[in-house]
Amino acid sequence: MSDEAGSSARTESVHHEHRCEHPGCKKWGSFGFAAGKSEPRWFCMEHRPEWKPKHA
Repeated sequence: MSDEAGSSARTESVHHEHRCEHPGCKKWGSFGFAAGKSEPRWFCMEHRPEWKPKHA
């Protein structure tokens, strides 16, 4: 049996641009950080917050 009989091709082709959220910065925000179920906040390499392990 094949799983392809009822499937359809994905038509979604959206590219999201995330800019750094640091005030005055216009760089690409490649680092997304979210706490819990909140929306992620995006930062560039220079302004990314330091990752704090949960069980350190």
